[in-house]
Amino acid sequence: MAVAKSSALSEPHPYEGRTGEYRLIARTFLRDRFAVISLAVIVLFVLGAVLAPYLTPYPKQGAGEPNISNRFLAPSRTHPFGTDNLGRDVLARVLYGGRSSLSIGFLVVLVAVAIGTPLGAVAGYYGGWLDEAIMRFTDLSLSFPPLLLAIAIAAALGPSFVNSMIAIGLTWWPWYTRLVRAQTVSVKQRPFVEAARSMGVRDPAIVFRHIMPNIITVVLVQATMDLGGAILTAAAMSFLGLGAQPPTADWGRMVSEGRTYFLNQPWYATFPGLAIFLASLSFTLLGDSVRDILDPRTRRSA
Repeated sequence: MAVAKSSALSEPHPYEGRTGEYRLIARTFLRDRFAVISLAVIVLFVLGAVLAPYLTPYPKQGAGEPNISNRFLAPSRTHPFGTDNLGRDVLARVLYGGRSSLSIGFLVVLVAVAIGTPLGAVAGYYGGWLDEAIMRFTDLSLSFPPLLLAIAIAAALGPSFVNSMIAIGLTWWPWYTRLVRAQTVSVKQRPFVEAARSMGVRDPAIVFRHIMPNIITVVLVQATMDLGGAILTAAAMSFLGLGAQPPTADWGRMVSEGRTYFLNQPWYATFPGLAIFLASLSFTLLGDSVRDILDPRTRRSA
């Protein structure tokens, strides 16, 4: 009895194992300089967008109010990023532009995941004619260039923030369908899925309670990496005039407006362009780091 009691006390509590795993993930993340720097840049952009009215003395200009008497002022202490063609503070416009540019990036990925993940799981689990129908439609969607298809959809719906988000999201879901379908085909052959099926668990419960939790990591990594591409695509749509409309600030539209004056007033297009570059690069590097960190083999080697 004493031996049994001693062995029982020596067994680790399941929560202790999880805590150790989380600590290992945290240590691996903190050792990755690119991941830490990327996350810090993303946090700064998000805080700048959320706290924009409190971080600039020109919140009305950030929201679109013109000040013609201060047109094209060079960067200075009063206006660190200069002013634009309507006399508005460029720093205020960049901070406010982060609201639309970052929001559309997150929403596009959310829409793509919400559409593509269930379709891929259903196709991979059931197989047969349903799998063929879903995957052939997915292949058809992938046959069109994503940006060109998004432009066509946005032009048909009309230029606006919401329509641009819908248009991009409708062109990104096929990638998640193929990814999740491949993962589902692999996971559904594992013993725990067969055990659940033999116990009479219904197929929808197996898919969403047993299979999805085992492939969500792959979806999370892909979504993190896609955020940078979504921001770039949204900026391209706004550059073409199909995104957020004036007076709403948007990085892509600011670059489009500033290119006309680039030779004489380069700051107008340079700073929103740098914001697009840094945001998209940070999300891409963070996604790459998250992929390595969530891989158990990479964590052990680290």
